[in-house]
Amino acid sequence: MAGRFFDDWQVGDTIEHDIRRTVTETDNLLFTVMTHNPQPLHLDIEAAKASEFGQILVNGTFTFSLMVGLSVGDTTLGTLVANLGYDKLVMPKPVFIGDTLRATSEVVGLKESKSRPNAGIVTFLHRAINQRGETVCQCERSALLKKKDN
Repeated sequence: MAGRFFDDWQVGDTIEHDIRRTVTETDNLLFTVMTHNPQPLHLDIEAAKASEFGQILVNGTFTFSLMVGLSVGDTTLGTLVANLGYDKLVMPKPVFIGDTLRATSEVVGLKESKSRPNAGIVTFLHRAINQRGETVCQCERSALLKKKDN
């Protein structure tokens, strides 16, 4: 399904995104190195083993990016003007290599754009959920979306 226009959304609309993703060691390593994040918990197996987690912890910004990415096809693909912001980001549970994540999105706000009559703002509550049913990441995303008629 392609992204929806502003006019297509209602507060309370909820989507269980079909695409799931198992996080690999390569995902974590490449993302961490590409973003110049030297945190030993993400890169050093011995440091990670000595931590309270006992294993490599997946980079939280990768988890966040994956969560948003899993949602795009069903929410804003082809209808997005701009992402306006991400708010209330929380990561209540850790993500480890080998975890499989899925995402859900719920519309928690709709607002007409004051400056663009051909667009409106949809606020999504995105959640990333692991294979144990635990929420591992959550945030609100405000997206400026095109309207159908314009």
